[in-house]
Amino acid sequence: MSGPARPEPGLSPERLAFFTDAIFAIAMTLLAVELGRPDEKELVSVRALGSFLVDRRNSYLAFALAFVLLWSVWRRHHELMDRIGGLSRAFTAWHAPFLLLVAFLPFPTAVIGTSIGNPLAQTLFAGTMAAMVFCEAVIKDIAGNSGLVTGDPAEIHRHAGASWGVGLWFVLSIGAAWLFPYAFVLWFVAPLAATYGGALISRLRTSPAGHPDLRNGDRPRT
Repeated sequence: MSGPARPEPGLSPERLAFFTDAIFAIAMTLLAVELGRPDEKELVSVRALGSFLVDRRNSYLAFALAFVLLWSVWRRHHELMDRIGGLSRAFTAWHAPFLLLVAFLPFPTAVIGTSIGNPLAQTLFAGTMAAMVFCEAVIKDIAGNSGLVTGDPAEIHRHAGASWGVGLWFVLSIGAAWLFPYAFVLWFVAPLAATYGGALISRLRTSPAGHPDLRNGDRPRT
């Protein structure tokens, strides 16, 4: 009697999930490592330490923002992997740029922590986030299109639409950063882009114009 079917070597969902979790954990830890530490002269009095903490308030803001963003991306990926029944080579390959950007995020976070009003610093952070969630969206679309998920693939495509919406919101903030020094405030309302922008993108992607049968001049069957 043969045992249960084993995945093709290199295409084990559990191993990919464990590796992804490890990269996220390391990146989220490095966000704190990048925070500056007070030296001896800044620890001699309450006033000196208070001045040190106030001077680095932007670093703490950047840390909190990046941590929450990484947490939300990780949670969405965790939910996706819990529904994955198998892997494809394309699904696995797209994790390389996705995780590269996750591991890279502590660097632009440290940069905006020291110069949060600098448009180039904001461009670096927003560009990294946009590329990351675009990779996330592609991974979700591949999962839905390739039959890798259990349940309704349409739900995965809706989640992908939300990721596309967030990515486009970060791209929009890049343009705003060169016009307004406080364009980074847009990042705090990225969940609205996921909710409303994602819903709009999902409707556009499932509109009659995008239906494969209608593009061929046919009518959908009822």
